[in-house]
Amino acid sequence: MGARVMGSATISFGLVSVPVKLYSASESSANISFNLLHKACGSRLKQQYLCTNDGEIVPRDQMVKGYEFAKGQYVTFSPEELKALDEKATNSIDIAEFVPLDKVERTYLHKTYYLGPDKGGERAYRLLTEALRETGRAALGQYAARGNQYLALVRPLDGVLIMEQLHYADELRPANEVPLEAGDVKEAELTLAKQLIEQSATEEFHPERYKDEVRTRVLEAIQQKVDGEEIVTEPAEAPQTKIIDLMEALKASLADPPKQDQRKTG
Repeated sequence: MGARVMGSATISFGLVSVPVKLYSASESSANISFNLLHKACGSRLKQQYLCTNDGEIVPRDQMVKGYEFAKGQYVTFSPEELKALDEKATNSIDIAEFVPLDKVERTYLHKTYYLGPDKGGERAYRLLTEALRETGRAALGQYAARGNQYLALVRPLDGVLIMEQLHYADELRPANEVPLEAGDVKEAELTLAKQLIEQSATEEFHPERYKDEVRTRVLEAIQQKVDGEEIVTEPAEAPQTKIIDLMEALKASLADPPKQDQRKTG
């Protein structure tokens, strides 16, 4: 099955316009979801909203959206007011600048789409793809969809363009908020750690070697239920509480390296 078309857009920079189609880069059907059922009869449950003041069930036509600006205090907005605040969709990916691709922190990545040439845009598409590849740069800009304005990075990958929807800077927390205790890195330990890294290092990225074992296990359990089989739960392993010296742990790891085929699961 080919990639699913999500919509169409135009990459715009200077006087150049490149019509493109957006394709989903991931498979949402891979997610496993469960429905809530009534345990007594097996019927599916329906969600309802209760008023925290009087406990009554509130129908949707009596709901209004509000923003809590202070504890217990809200300003409310009608659907028309919220609609007026929406960003108007232009179907245009407006490029503002071209940045070095290796300078874009991966923490900004939110969602990825493939871009393919739309009718009449094949030549401009290939030109932009090659120009970005040879310069090592990516196109940074914004686009509007579904009432929102997104930060977007367009970059080449294996001969095609991909658009990465990025977080805005104020959406990310700085790394320096992570508490770190003071401590020194001992040279001998660093040498062993680097040796351990090199021992398991590879020159290419191969995510296909790994699979989601939890998803596989859940799907197998679902099929067992469908087939009317009993599910046998394996006993949980006792937690490992033994604490060993860091240097000894590094030496032991180097002495007993993980085999390459043990890390491959698919």
